Amino acid sequence: MVAVIDYDAGNIKSVEKAVAALGGQAVITRNPKEILSAGHVILPGVGAFGDAMEKLHKYGLTGVIREVTERQTPFLGICLGLQLLFDGSEESEGVEGLGILAGKIIRIPEAPNLKIPHIGWNSLSYPGQGRLFHGIPEQSYVYFVHSYYLQAEDTDIVKATAEYGVKIHASVEKDNIFACQFHPEKSSETGMRILKNFLDIPGGNAKG
Repeated sequence: MVAVIDYDAGNIKSVEKAVAALGGQAVITRNPKEILSAGHVILPGVGAFGDAMEKLHKYGLTGVIREVTERQTPFLGICLGLQLLFDGSEESEGVEGLGILAGKIIRIPEAPNLKIPHIGWNSLSYPGQGRLFHGIPEQSYVYFVHSYYLQAEDTDIVKATAEYGVKIHASVEKDNIFACQFHPEKSSETGMRILKNFLDIPGGNAKG
């Protein structure tokens, strides 16, 4: 079972449909027992960093997410779900992120002919070998919607980058924690292959 964490941050149904299209059973939930017993867990999300952290606290999900990521349960953060895993964001100064991974979320700098938010297709480069990108050629295109981007403290965890005025850390992997700034569920065949690679990672020590 794949638990898709629901904290009123949008982008839930498209993730559920993508998992179902790959033959997986997705459950949209904020129930701690369901999340902790899942073989795979996905944290999607669109919206503001501060609002999202407030909702994670409101629903008692911060500790649950930390517990899942401390196990070997495959965990995937998507878009805002990536950003929340880190220390904090310029979008919401003073608001602490989950701090599961080290790094900061920074606003994409203004530049001539550069529209912000960054909306659209962009190609990926691979600075490291990531399990999410097995069988996917470098320079494949994926779909982004964001105004803020990740600078990971440890560049060894960065498995994909994109260029949009600056070098964006587009995907990270550490142990069984994965995250993408782009939307695999909206990235056509490439995105579906990324999700399939995630679902193919053996589930961890989930408890019933």
